[in-house]
Amino acid sequence: METSISNSEIEFEKDIMENKFQYPETRKDLNVKDDYHGTVIADPYRWLEDDHSEETKDWVKRQNELTFEYLHNIPFRKGLIDRLTELWNYPKYSSPFKEGGKYYFFKNDGLQNQSVLYSINDLNDQPSLVMDPNKFSEDGTTSLGGMSFNKNGDLLAYAISEGGSDWRTIKVKDLSTGKDLEDRIEWAKFTGISWAGDGFYYSRYPEPEGDGELSDKNEFHKLYYHKIGTNQAQDKLIYADTGNPQRNVYAGVSEDENYLFVTGSESTSGNSLKIQSLDQKELRTIYDAFDADLNVIDNNGSMILIRTNLDAPNNKIIAVDYNNPSQEYWKEIVPEAKEPIRSVSIVGNKLFIGYLKNASSIVKVFDMKGRFLSELPLPGIGTVSGISGKKEGTEGFYSFTSYTQPSTIYRLDTETMQSEVFRESEVNFDASEYVTKQEWYTSKDGTQVPMFITHKKGLVLDGTNPTLLYGYGGFNISMLPSFQLTRLPLLESGGVYAVANLRGGGEFGKEWHKAGTLDQKQNVFDDFIAAAEHLVANNYTRPSKLAIQGGSNGGLLVGACLNQRPDLFAVGFPAVGVLDMLRYHQFTIGWAWAGDYGRSDDPEAFDYLIKYSPLHNIKAVDYPATLVTTADHDDRVVPAHSFKYAAQLQDLHTGEKPVMIRIETSAGHGAGKPTSKRIEEAADILSFMFHNINESFSY
Repeated sequence: METSISNSEIEFEKDIMENKFQYPETRKDLNVKDDYHGTVIADPYRWLEDDHSEETKDWVKRQNELTFEYLHNIPFRKGLIDRLTELWNYPKYSSPFKEGGKYYFFKNDGLQNQSVLYSINDLNDQPSLVMDPNKFSEDGTTSLGGMSFNKNGDLLAYAISEGGSDWRTIKVKDLSTGKDLEDRIEWAKFTGISWAGDGFYYSRYPEPEGDGELSDKNEFHKLYYHKIGTNQAQDKLIYADTGNPQRNVYAGVSEDENYLFVTGSESTSGNSLKIQSLDQKELRTIYDAFDADLNVIDNNGSMILIRTNLDAPNNKIIAVDYNNPSQEYWKEIVPEAKEPIRSVSIVGNKLFIGYLKNASSIVKVFDMKGRFLSELPLPGIGTVSGISGKKEGTEGFYSFTSYTQPSTIYRLDTETMQSEVFRESEVNFDASEYVTKQEWYTSKDGTQVPMFITHKKGLVLDGTNPTLLYGYGGFNISMLPSFQLTRLPLLESGGVYAVANLRGGGEFGKEWHKAGTLDQKQNVFDDFIAAAEHLVANNYTRPSKLAIQGGSNGGLLVGACLNQRPDLFAVGFPAVGVLDMLRYHQFTIGWAWAGDYGRSDDPEAFDYLIKYSPLHNIKAVDYPATLVTTADHDDRVVPAHSFKYAAQLQDLHTGEKPVMIRIETSAGHGAGKPTSKRIEEAADILSFMFHNINESFSY
């Protein structure tokens, strides 16, 4: 598809090429400085941390005016919106799950901002509407942020998020009448909803004071029990670690509702574990060292099954007897293997264990005592969701996806172990024309790192292909194959999409994660830079055609790599990034990330943080074209990171390529973002990329 260019757009193009546009003036306060262990660091844009001030609001307004004028005048932007809209407009389903004798599933007709919950009595029945989150707000920015059915399946507790915030309001729906009860839980955050008896457990923080809802540090997380039909003020406090305000607490309940599991965390890895038999009052401490992950799977009688990386970097399955929980009596059920364990489900009284082999899924099946039974056949290299189903049932559902295969839902008979396609995607995209391959490359220190590369079959490797390289590299999170609509216009235009499996992630277990943390964080940036060099050396692309992208911790990755190798990239997209590494822990939940990053109030950590912090390493050089993206309701990585980074970049950038910030309104860190906003943002990113590598969109 080619689009025509108007005279006004030609004039705009001429102005941009001649660098005639002016960045909004950003005030510097040169008096704001901090002394870090004898090193004085200026912070002239700290006033931008106050997202409620009129000055900050005006700055946001002026930045958006410049950015959106630039983006809206890119000639082929509308063509990208049209194509993305066409691609998006097909029915999308979740895997079914069963509660109270009924099947439930989510469906999006195509362009609905939020997916809708339906129920059916039989898989061949016509669905009945249960809940439509599109009616939560007029603009689709209020979303469903979690839900849980009670054991009888007649009550549904659900959490809603406004504008993408992590804060949740929990309500309860009577499924027999379709109406909400009067129960209402406020100020829940980082919480599950775990039913037991005639109520549920949830986690919350104290109500924020003043205007600090989206930026104040989140402390004193507490676990409560809410009894249906009562006021929140009457909720019972179950657990709080008041001596350690920067610890979070979460609840889980066994499927038979016999046991309560209480986990505590003080970072993004490592947790404590306490267990209570719900016919008793005592919370028994199982583990409290916070140096390993202990994730409860469920119980098998009095034996509690746990996935853990304690003395097993790739994870193992253990059983802890509630009646004799001392560590010396823990029993290994499924030992650690070469492939890291990613997920465990119990369906039909069998353990379905998802492993990662070279960053893609394999599923092995064991009995409840850990005896290997079989391997679940899969359609290829890709990613399997966890098997959903009941412990005592004989039916499960799972989905499979890859970079070239849209999500396909399978129905599994757990007795015969036979799978059949339950629902296939109807997306208007011929996946047979594309290929994904995995290539290994050598990082700076000699480490071998894998990367998935997707493109049209028969692509000519002449170094001219527009290429988008994506990475994350943190918090033990694995970048696994998935079908992404936002990448399809790039592939259809003859481009290349690459995802590097960097250290810091969880693709190869705990040691791979640790190798990209704290004083070894530079390994992550080295891995990403080496991935880009591999793409160039093997003629997939060249620096003038190469864009890089990452979000959150991946935004940090992009910001650091733009600073360290501005010559290697044409375009950078740091999204909702952690960009001020000296102050990140001062906001909302930032303190919990110190396990990966370290904190600047520690002299040793300051020494390595200051060396790569994206905000503090911007120099007066010619940077790649950069579009920083954030959102005004992001209370995970507060937008101040992006505001200050963009201001500093605009001040020091010596070249003519645009360095801009796009600030979404009524949106957060990403979860629950309505379809309309997702399409517009994707079109803006692709437009910015194509325009700044001198490509036009066509398919």
